Amino acid sequence: MQYSIQPKVDKNAKIAVLCGGMSSEREVSLRSGKNCLNALQRLGYKNAILLDVDKNVAEKLKEEKIEYAFNALHGKYGEDGCVQGILEILQIPYAGCGVMANAICMNKEYTKKILSTCTNYPLIKSAFVKKGEDVFEKTKDLKYPIITKPVSEGSSFGMTKVNSKDELQAAYDEAIKFNDDVLIEEFIDGFFVTVGVLEKAGKAFATEILEIRPKTEWYDFEAKYTKGMSEFICPANISKELTEEIKELSVQAFETAGCSGVSRIDFMIKDERPYFLEINTSPGMTDTSDLPAQAKVMGIDYDNLVLLILNSVGLNK
Repeated sequence: MQYSIQPKVDKNAKIAVLCGGMSSEREVSLRSGKNCLNALQRLGYKNAILLDVDKNVAEKLKEEKIEYAFNALHGKYGEDGCVQGILEILQIPYAGCGVMANAICMNKEYTKKILSTCTNYPLIKSAFVKKGEDVFEKTKDLKYPIITKPVSEGSSFGMTKVNSKDELQAAYDEAIKFNDDVLIEEFIDGFFVTVGVLEKAGKAFATEILEIRPKTEWYDFEAKYTKGMSEFICPANISKELTEEIKELSVQAFETAGCSGVSRIDFMIKDERPYFLEINTSPGMTDTSDLPAQAKVMGIDYDNLVLLILNSVGLNK
């Protein structure tokens, strides 16, 4: 299917591509931002600029007389509702998810709680360990191996596969370097798939499903951002029935969490069953990122993907 995408934002508008930032995903965000800026300029948005976000972001936005913002930030302050709140206060329309959806989806535990309101949503058995709680007591009902992960972090930072109880404390200590709270899930020994969710004219639709076979033990930072470290299969090599199920679950997650414009939903597949992992409200837009690859298979090239996201200005809740 080819998507005919018409620009919604005036070509003369002053657009800031927000990137960099102050999170552990800064370097990835800089790569995403530069790619998005190049696309906007190719699309005719000659007044688009790159804005490296720091604590003075509000002043920078005012000084540059920014009319619209395109978010290419990942992680803390950029994908958790913080920068979106600043944009709301400054009354600068922005593309992508709004304050509430970013805040919910950045926290993996809150995301699971929201999705648990959906009937039979496929969630992985887990334990949520708050600062000061006994990690061994909280995880006593989980079956090994397990995965420890900071509750509000991306790009697999702070994540560890734990094969036995003897390894748990060290893994937990690694996770709390990033967040006070830790989500610990049973390890699904299957394969990873991800699906983008975009909007056209306010209606959400799923992209093709991307299957990822990492050359590392699991889909860690190295596998995500190093060329050649993962095999990408798109559309995923799964049944038609499972494909439709995952796409429906993805749109359902997108809408239940109040997302808008763009998100990417991750699942593990085992024995023809999907298991939800997380919602990414500001997916990577680097040369090796998943969303551009998924869109391309649908007939949406990189520039038109950026335009589609930009067109979500004003749709955020």
